[in-house]
Amino acid sequence: MRAMWQTRSPMTVRGVLERLNDERDAPLAYTTVMTVMARLAEKDVLRRELNGRGYQYVAAVPDEASIAVRTVVRDFGEAALAQFVDEARADPKMLRRLRRLLEDEA
Repeated sequence: MRAMWQTRSPMTVRGVLERLNDERDAPLAYTTVMTVMARLAEKDVLRRELNGRGYQYVAAVPDEASIAVRTVVRDFGEAALAQFVDEARADPKMLRRLRRLLEDEA
C-alpha cells in the first residue's frame, strides 16, 4: 500500500512489483503481488480498472487507519459503531472532535 499511496496514480501489478523489488534483496514473484493486490481490491482497499488485458489499481483509502476502520465496520457493523460512540462519550475531547467532524460533513 505504501507504493500505491506514494504514487497517487494508477499502477499495474508490474509497476508495483518493480517498486517493491527495488527495495528488496530477495525479489517477490509477480503472482504474489498480483494475488495480494486482487485481494485488496476485493476488500475495497484498492480499486481496479481493466486496462487492456490487465488491471490498473489505485488506492481506495488514504491510509492505514482507513483500512482498520473499514475492516472493523465490515466485520462488526453496527456494534462497532455503537462501541465507537460509547468510547467517544467517555472522552470529552474525542466527543467534541467527533461532533465537529459530523457537523463539517452536514
